[in-house]
Amino acid sequence: MVNQFIDSHQHFWNFDPVRDSWISDEMNAIRRDFSPAELKPLLDENSIAGCVAVQADQSEAENEFLLSFADQHEFIRGVVGWLDLQANDLEEKLSRYTHRTKLKGFRHVLQGEKQRDFMLRSAFRNGIATIGRFNYTYDILIFPDQLAYTTTFVREFPDQRFVVDHLAKPYIKAKKLDEWKRDMKAFAQHENVLCKVSGMVTEADWKNWKKEDFNPYLDAVVELFGTDRLMYGSDWPVCLVAASYREAFSIVKDYFSTFSKAEQAMIFGDNAIRFYNL
Repeated sequence: MVNQFIDSHQHFWNFDPVRDSWISDEMNAIRRDFSPAELKPLLDENSIAGCVAVQADQSEAENEFLLSFADQHEFIRGVVGWLDLQANDLEEKLSRYTHRTKLKGFRHVLQGEKQRDFMLRSAFRNGIATIGRFNYTYDILIFPDQLAYTTTFVREFPDQRFVVDHLAKPYIKAKKLDEWKRDMKAFAQHENVLCKVSGMVTEADWKNWKKEDFNPYLDAVVELFGTDRLMYGSDWPVCLVAASYREAFSIVKDYFSTFSKAEQAMIFGDNAIRFYNL
């Protein structure tokens, strides 16, 4: 048992209003720079030993930006970057990163693609096969309407390590559960897919959420994935539009407080360490 808490999902950025146009006026709380110097005290306050920095910009420059932080700060245990998985020279680009041991995997903002089954493109699937040969993980960022396509997608890659971010963003504010749970059930049957218990507060009513709002969704992922395929993530600083770091963490920590010590160790650290090879 590894008794180290790991935040498996957070971001850094130097705010750029053009590049970061997804950060709307109503998200004013995060329209600024966020650095490791600001995150480290929050991790320390919550007894979290390390984190995984995840891409927020779809550029190769983002990889260098995050890896430079990881090189400077030991608590940044891993980086999930971005590459064009459809590029003809993907293998050549991947080979340039083999010495960057803190680069653990990749992510594409599938939730933002107009083509909702973008992940089923043959060139994209070829890219997944290629990163698999290099032993990289893949973070799946989708909305619930993409779950059925994504189930078809992961079926093709039984040996690839996948994790779905933010519970696939269920419609918590609208209290919609049944359709999401049905699709997640089919998705979760693929045992090489894990689920990040992250990003929930931003899918809830930002100003009026209550801890019990999240229980049906947490109940569902525990039922569907089991405690050996769940990992905690804060989604800091995005969570700040609806909750402080401590508030977002306490939702998950309180929910799992009655679980065994071994189960808590898996969810809050061991599963992330194993998945990302931290």
